[in-house]
Amino acid sequence: LAHHALEEELAAFTGRERALLFSTGYMANMGAISALVGRGDSVFEDRLNHASLLDGGLLSGAKFKRYAHADVEHLEVNLAKASGNQLIVTDGVFSMDGDMAPLQALALVAKRHDAWLMVDDAHGLGVLGASGGGVLEISQLNQNDVPILVGTLGKGFGTFGAFVAGSEVLIETLIQKARTYVYTTALPAAVAEATRASLKLIIAEPWRREKLEKLSQHFRLGAQQLGLQLMPSASPIQPIVIGDSQQAVAISKQLLSDGFLVSAIRPPTVPQGSARLRVTLSALHEFEQVDQLLEAIVHRISEQVDFVHGSTRSPRTKSTSAVRPETFDSAQESLIEGQLKDF
Repeated sequence: LAHHALEEELAAFTGRERALLFSTGYMANMGAISALVGRGDSVFEDRLNHASLLDGGLLSGAKFKRYAHADVEHLEVNLAKASGNQLIVTDGVFSMDGDMAPLQALALVAKRHDAWLMVDDAHGLGVLGASGGGVLEISQLNQNDVPILVGTLGKGFGTFGAFVAGSEVLIETLIQKARTYVYTTALPAAVAEATRASLKLIIAEPWRREKLEKLSQHFRLGAQQLGLQLMPSASPIQPIVIGDSQQAVAISKQLLSDGFLVSAIRPPTVPQGSARLRVTLSALHEFEQVDQLLEAIVHRISEQVDFVHGSTRSPRTKSTSAVRPETFDSAQESLIEGQLKDF
């Protein structure tokens, strides 16, 4: 009963006919893609998509093609050559960069080519938008624009698991064909009930999202004033580019000793030369804590730069080892080409 109640509530929350629970986000993505496309079909994915989306595309048996990050024109060129059913797959918020997919443009291209659009809004649902509707709410898109919506429960909801939301036909198709749904154990009922409680908070307490948005803006303004190298993120995921992997790991460890848990993200998760500190903000953080974090980051970065370069560089000076934002696409291209080939 708890599972069905949660599915109905998630469908209502996302404005869709039905929703279907999965044990994890990885299983939701793998199951949905492989159920919808196969041999003779085509799947198109953003190059920076989460590994679960990429794996789902590769294992589906469909012709697999990646388009340059957020490059709708590149996608459309590939769509023009496609055959069979066509599925476009993208993250809503990209987890290592914090930026958002150009969903309005993607939806227009999908309609123009009679393709399905699937969005994994793991980092947007419950967090972004006035009502917590994520990137789709911000983009003013609905089920007709984005037929396949994936959400996870381990981010904004604070529990674990995932769901796919869409039409009656979509959900019935997944029930019959998504192997990661059929051949596994369901979420514990206690987790389903906990998620129902979380959803009630998401709906009833918009102040959490409002505060989180202000915290993110405060962090970005402070970081820019201190000369830290940010990425173009409007989400609570705020990466600071360090460049060198060893320096990023060292700074992360030093920040932990200062009382701040900031992960160091390095290759192969991100391209060579673009190691970064991944700051993730919460509505329970305070503005004073953000200021203290920024001061600690600047202090620890300046220590690393002095150690490596033997200089007395000012904390406001950027490290020369950091990769400039305009080089990310080419760096990511080289990394992915070495790891993953188009089929």
